[in-house]
Amino acid sequence: MVVKHAVSGFEAFKEKAEELAKKGDLFVLFSGSKNAAGESWCPDCVTAYPVVQKCLEAVDDDSNFLYVEVGDRGTWKDPECIFRTAKETQLKSVPTLIKWGTPQRLQEEQCADTNLVSMLFEE
Repeated sequence: MVVKHAVSGFEAFKEKAEELAKKGDLFVLFSGSKNAAGESWCPDCVTAYPVVQKCLEAVDDDSNFLYVEVGDRGTWKDPECIFRTAKETQLKSVPTLIKWGTPQRLQEEQCADTNLVSMLFEE
């Protein structure tokens, strides 16, 4: 089974992604941060998360999965949010699922489509 990791914030993401990218395929899911109850403020993220987790079960053992919290709603909605402006990410929406180091990405409701998520993990 794929090895799962989780971080919060841009600097933690950059550091972890750099480390994991050297170890084979890396899949990154950017999501709205979770509250104390463990729920994201982002409804699409809440819908997509179980789909992505289920599809991960079929992913190669040498792969890594990184769950990244982009911040609270206010942080994310700021047009200057680092996840939006940084050349490494250039996010337009959450959730966004990326096969790191490739142009392959799924956004918003695409992340809740089992077929699309499975295809991204298989390619």
